[in-house]
Amino acid sequence: MSVKIAEIQNDLRAARLHGWLFYDFRGRDPIAHRVLGLPEAMRTRRWFYFIPAKGAPRKLVHKIESESLAALPGETLYYASLKELQAGLKKLLGRAKTIAMQYSPKNAIPYVSMVDGGTIEMVRSAGAKVVTSADLVQKYEACWSKEQLDSHMAAGIAIDRIVREAFLHAAQSVREKKSLTEYDLKEWMLQKFAEAGIAAEEGPDVAVNANASDPHYAATREKAAPIREGDLLLLDVWGKQKAPGSVYYDVTWVGYLGAKVPEKYVKIFELVREARDRAVELIRSSVEAGKPLQGWQVDQAARNVIEKAGYGKYFFHRTGHNIGQSVHGNGVNMDGLETRDERHLIPRTCNSVEPGIYLRDFGIRSEVDVYVDENEARVTGAVQTEILALLA
Repeated sequence: MSVKIAEIQNDLRAARLHGWLFYDFRGRDPIAHRVLGLPEAMRTRRWFYFIPAKGAPRKLVHKIESESLAALPGETLYYASLKELQAGLKKLLGRAKTIAMQYSPKNAIPYVSMVDGGTIEMVRSAGAKVVTSADLVQKYEACWSKEQLDSHMAAGIAIDRIVREAFLHAAQSVREKKSLTEYDLKEWMLQKFAEAGIAAEEGPDVAVNANASDPHYAATREKAAPIREGDLLLLDVWGKQKAPGSVYYDVTWVGYLGAKVPEKYVKIFELVREARDRAVELIRSSVEAGKPLQGWQVDQAARNVIEKAGYGKYFFHRTGHNIGQSVHGNGVNMDGLETRDERHLIPRTCNSVEPGIYLRDFGIRSEVDVYVDENEARVTGAVQTEILALLA
């Protein structure tokens, strides 16, 4: 991948920024490597790459690693001593006064907060004001190609099928009185992943009853509850195709190992479903109307439903996250709780919407993926409308 200099410069001018300054030391900023399309090389010293809003890019590298940014266009400046580094940085920036870096004020968006405080101080001492690159990062990190959308849809078809089969497998084991733990079902699902050509960084999460009240519960061989009749079973499942560049599909469903779902579960699921649907409808209607929408607003739409019903303290995570080549991507999150994500939802990005209520004895979450394009937003897979009665 080659860096899109002209396109970035157009975006900088539109945002009234004088440039985008990339910095890295020993691989601390993977965003810089991906956006710039840097090939593997030995880079043990600090380097800077500056794309101005107008004019040619410039590089600043250590003299013993003079070719470390050779793959990138632009004039190269060199340093050896700290004094030379500081002087070189001033020359690199020139007259630029307001520049973007992988920085987030007060670490509000930790996904893009890659540059250390000391380096920010050094850049400021060179005469520049540093602002966040969060919106730029979202465009160059989170937007999908048509091929990536196709990979997401294909992964979704496989994962939705595996989720259905996993519920049927659990139900069959209960009917036949066969031993099955959360970990056993997780391993069974991973085998189905392998057969379908689906990969995942970790997971899936398989949880019954009180374990489902831990949103990041992870069953292990040593720590896994048995799956029995009368249990509430939550499956949080994510994966992607194995081809390079593929993006994730990520959903959560709940089922009940019985013929009739108890009312206490139905009541909580209906609240969660309403919160989910309220958030999805806000995204859909805003995109259709061409109305700008920020991540925290989506979170608030879902959270209002749960708080109004008196369960606000039991919904203690954001409503959703960006989805990309990693299951948690670097685009806008549906978050007004853990952070206040004021980035806008933009075309060709995808986010999960996954409100939940986590009580002492059980937890319920419902998750869908919502893809936004230029004219509409849509859920990309199957949508759960009620808890599945698995022994009906």
